[in-house]
Amino acid sequence: MSASSTVAVILVAAGSGTRLGHPEPKALVPLGSSSILGVALDAVLRMRETPHVVVVAPEQRVDEVRDMIAGVADAASAPFDVVPGAASRQESVAAGLDVLPRHVDTVLVHDAARPLAPAELFDEVVAAVRARGHGVVPGLPVVDTIKRVDSGRVVETVDRSQLAAVQTPQGFPRDALDEAYSGVASLAEFTDDAALAAAVGVTVDVVPGDARAFKITVPEDLRRAERIVRTEGAAMADAAPSNGTGADAARPAGLRIGTGVDVHAFDDDPATPLWLAGLEWPGERGLSGHSDGDVAAHAVCDALLAAAGLGDVGAVFGTADPRFASAHGEVFLAETRRLVEASGFRIVNVTVQVLGNRPKLAPRRAEAQALLSGVLGAPVSVAATTTDGLGFTGRGEGLQAIATAMLEAR
Repeated sequence: MSASSTVAVILVAAGSGTRLGHPEPKALVPLGSSSILGVALDAVLRMRETPHVVVVAPEQRVDEVRDMIAGVADAASAPFDVVPGAASRQESVAAGLDVLPRHVDTVLVHDAARPLAPAELFDEVVAAVRARGHGVVPGLPVVDTIKRVDSGRVVETVDRSQLAAVQTPQGFPRDALDEAYSGVASLAEFTDDAALAAAVGVTVDVVPGDARAFKITVPEDLRRAERIVRTEGAAMADAAPSNGTGADAARPAGLRIGTGVDVHAFDDDPATPLWLAGLEWPGERGLSGHSDGDVAAHAVCDALLAAAGLGDVGAVFGTADPRFASAHGEVFLAETRRLVEASGFRIVNVTVQVLGNRPKLAPRRAEAQALLSGVLGAPVSVAATTTDGLGFTGRGEGLQAIATAMLEAR
């Protein structure tokens, strides 16, 4: 890769590890066989267009970080800079922005504390910035009911359809980010670059995020990341060729299509909430099941697992596993995506159709599609139909869902 890349990633890695219970800075905390920073860098360097990378390191550890990533930088042939962080996140990002060459026209700012954000998410943000010409941030729909509280008392319920849980990398045209960060020391402190950009009039859009781009903040987050890294490492080892014929022999080829079906009866307990297509449906009768009974999410998981040749939901998750008791469909979908991608596939698209009399899906179809697409990192189409009074769904005894998924070998 030449030094003429027009894309840059500023990797913010200057935070402390205090809340993780580690004495060293968060980015240097071990993760798998590497560190949080090392895992984050791996994703950045797997982008389709190798970027100019600027690591904003803890001020007292700049030389250490520079030495740590020297081998990675040489192997990637990518332009690299390591600069010291500052007292605030904004000043740290500004320091990274200052060292970028002028030919860089698209800048992504990413928190190293989100090390498992996949390379595909970076690629999608770059493409969206270039297509739209303004700021782009990834975000996931908020699935929990949100309450505004005052001194511990509920004041109101917030309309979550208008909310998104925003992640990084956040991308901007270079000129817009330069404008936002000019005189940054005199501006109020913002929690992310999108808020700072919006404060100076830069338009910012939200695109589907990725469940893997979660932030490591507390010890449980780190344990979760460790489990994912450990499982992915084991999957890669299992997939490695053992007959000496080369890595290509272990890779899947072409497109794969899978179908999945799931059925759940309505629960006898009227207090059981209904979860369908990743959403809660207040006032509707809930489904019976070991988890939340989300037939749409489970059918999609079945279709994805079938296409990848990984079995089915019952075999992979199982009702005996206490980790998935009462778990929402989003948990199954995120884990299924991880397994599919660890097997060498990329999700191309998914369709799912729900069969039943209620609920009426049309008013929330867009919300469901946005949520499922965000979790899977691919387009998901959601539809619904009735069976004209025939069968158990026609009699109102339960719901059924049928899904189809297409995968592509990576």
